[in-house]
Amino acid sequence: MSHILVTGGAGFIGSNFVRFVLDNTAHSITVLDKLTYAANTASLQGLPASRFALVQGDITDADLVDGLVASHDAVVHYAAESHNDNSLDDPRPFLDSNVIGTYTLLEAARRHGTRFHHISTDEVYGDLELDDPNRFTESTAYNPSSPYSSTKAASDLLVRAWVRSFGIEATISNCSNNYGPYQHVEKFIPRQITNVLTGVRPKLYGAGANVRDWIHAEDHSSAVLSVLEHGSIGETYLIGADGEKNNREVVEMILQQLGQPAGAYDLVTDRVGHDLRYAIDSTKLRTELGWAPRFTDFSEGLASTIAWYRDDPAWWEPQKKAAEARYTAQGR
Repeated sequence: MSHILVTGGAGFIGSNFVRFVLDNTAHSITVLDKLTYAANTASLQGLPASRFALVQGDITDADLVDGLVASHDAVVHYAAESHNDNSLDDPRPFLDSNVIGTYTLLEAARRHGTRFHHISTDEVYGDLELDDPNRFTESTAYNPSSPYSSTKAASDLLVRAWVRSFGIEATISNCSNNYGPYQHVEKFIPRQITNVLTGVRPKLYGAGANVRDWIHAEDHSSAVLSVLEHGSIGETYLIGADGEKNNREVVEMILQQLGQPAGAYDLVTDRVGHDLRYAIDSTKLRTELGWAPRFTDFSEGLASTIAWYRDDPAWWEPQKKAAEARYTAQGR
């Protein structure tokens, strides 16, 4: 049994990973989370006290980070500012968290010889044309297009440099768009679901033609655990589940699964620099580590996600008003 420090573990994909690990292994977990607006301690309720602890703190706090890293066998680094719209409004928090925070953790891992896994995004690669037959691979050149994706690209490069220059035992994974339970309602899929549930028409950027490669958060969690336990040090693994859908298709599926007309949505002004298409080739992960997703049918995974939001309004309702106020201020 090992002790894992999970940064950002009160956020969406972090909390899903924490739950997955505690449900499927004997590992114990400490979550380090700043508990900003995007975190929710309710996402961690009911976890076994004998194997789980929550520490509120900032990953840029070098003294706090050093003490925690020293007492754990591995670090899984989820903590990040991750919302593109917010990065366009104010880039500075993205630099602080995604760059300086990652640097702080890497230095602690270097001092203590701690295994380190870095969670990143496919957005570091930029975007693909809608009719491009290719997908992102581990050798695709970085071409980030927003303050968010550029700071994540910077954090990836820091990890690579610390492996080569200082010999830390680190791996990186770049994942496509996640969906599932415990995702903040500012994000695309839960925003549309909760809009419909509250009698508000969904909002779709531009013409809704932008394509994302969707993966259920449980599948992301199982892939990260596989890389942590079996991945080769210094390697990058792309995580994807062959879930390409354009945003219009996703909104229409949500409406139909909730018994509404497929066209009952509104078009709003497109995001500045909105990437056209993401697509992941996860061949390396599947062939080298034997990983495979459980949710291979997007409509099935979406239905389970809709059911979770429908059944758990107490989790998301406190967030909804503030999230929509931010969108209204941005004209979206």
